[in-house]
Amino acid sequence: MSLSLDHILTTVETYLARHPHEREHLGALLGALERPTHIASPSTFIGHITCGAVVIDSLGRVLHVLHLTSGKVLAPGGHAEPSDESLAGTALRRLHQETGIPLQAVAPWPGYETVPFDIDIHDIDAHPGRAEPGHQHFDLRFLFRLHTAAEPPVVLQEEEVGGIEWRPVDRVVSPSLRDKLLKLPPPKTDPERANASALIYNDHGEYLLHLRDYFPGRIWEPGMWSLLGGGREPQDATLEHTLRRELAEEAGLAIADLAPFGTEYARDDAGASVPITIYAGRWNGDPRELRLTEGVMLSWFAPDDLHRLRIAPTTTDLVRRHAAGLPARTAPQSALAPRKLHRPAPPHGTVLNVIGVHLHLERPDGTVLLGLRHPDSAFAPSTWHVLAGHCEQENAIACLLREAREEAGLHIERQDVELVHVIHHVDKAGDRPRIGLFFRARTWSGEPELREPDKCTQWRFWDPAALPDNLVSYTRQAIAKIQNGDLYSESGWPA
Repeated sequence: MSLSLDHILTTVETYLARHPHEREHLGALLGALERPTHIASPSTFIGHITCGAVVIDSLGRVLHVLHLTSGKVLAPGGHAEPSDESLAGTALRRLHQETGIPLQAVAPWPGYETVPFDIDIHDIDAHPGRAEPGHQHFDLRFLFRLHTAAEPPVVLQEEEVGGIEWRPVDRVVSPSLRDKLLKLPPPKTDPERANASALIYNDHGEYLLHLRDYFPGRIWEPGMWSLLGGGREPQDATLEHTLRRELAEEAGLAIADLAPFGTEYARDDAGASVPITIYAGRWNGDPRELRLTEGVMLSWFAPDDLHRLRIAPTTTDLVRRHAAGLPARTAPQSALAPRKLHRPAPPHGTVLNVIGVHLHLERPDGTVLLGLRHPDSAFAPSTWHVLAGHCEQENAIACLLREAREEAGLHIERQDVELVHVIHHVDKAGDRPRIGLFFRARTWSGEPELREPDKCTQWRFWDPAALPDNLVSYTRQAIAKIQNGDLYSESGWPA
């Protein structure tokens, strides 16, 4: 898996959700992400991504290296390579290459497993001898800490690094990094207590769950359905390595692509908060053929059926949040062994439906406006969605005009609005049904701006033929129907 534009963009926007005041300062980076060139490639000489490893030891000192090319003392780091699977992984690889510090000697700082601690933009001088013009580095810096009090063995990359130095925080070279480090609270947990779990889903939209043994006091969540995963061990270089090892050991399972989804927190038996980094991956196999070494069984479940299981509410919420951002897919029936899902009987009587309005804002070039929802959103966090809202004591068009003005600073006149699609959808069985009204604005005034940064972290126009992967599923369906001229569709209802 190489570093995709979506991965870089989501990482940057998640950082900006924590530091919204830096958006203007990072304008050059955001502009580069809009260009068709690959920002992760070192040959993109307008500007490209680099990744740094900010490593803190047990005394609170920060690792610096002397880069021979620039003559500067900086945190370890450098360019991405096609084999890198994540931006944090790039930073770890460069740390090991430049200093020889074993990857298992460090661990991500809790809360910063997949989010940069700092982003810096700096100019790089031209090197005519290497045919390199002057350009910019967009440096994403990830935060790590050493496992033990003893300094790890160091083997310098002699052609690039002249030496290392552990500096106190107040002598960190980068001003922006120094300011953030001075405000950094101590970690809540030891590195050894970090955990990783897998949201494994198939093309039917079902999720693979693990029924734990019923051994109260010996295992966490005994006798409950849960995600596969486990705790970090000293040999694990990253939490992704932790998860891949656990999947192999517990079930003989290998997932080709695992993508970071977020970090959850659980309480252990002593009441302490333990971070769990969640990775998502697709697999279309039969769990009955896996070699299960722990627990009772593995099985596929649709999000609609989780209410009938003995399962932690946090796990249910996690699955449903992920499912809300999946595009609608239909896999061949032969992809999995056939199975029947017993669904609850349909409800009787009148059920009030929630009315939601959605803005289909389309430029003359055919691109449509989407917003990236805040990572702390209750619905579809870190997921793209159209501008939308629920009707209050108002008619639908009045609601649409209000939401456009409040959320994005767009001014639309009532006579310039037309209904282009209606979708009748339900998120999960037993939820209140929803009717989504999609309106097109023929014309408007103003450019989209972030009026509610706690709800939306970015506005962007997308080509309908190249929509982002992390898009709300019913929104993807509605956009496709609008392109086809279809006025009505349904989503999420049992077959």
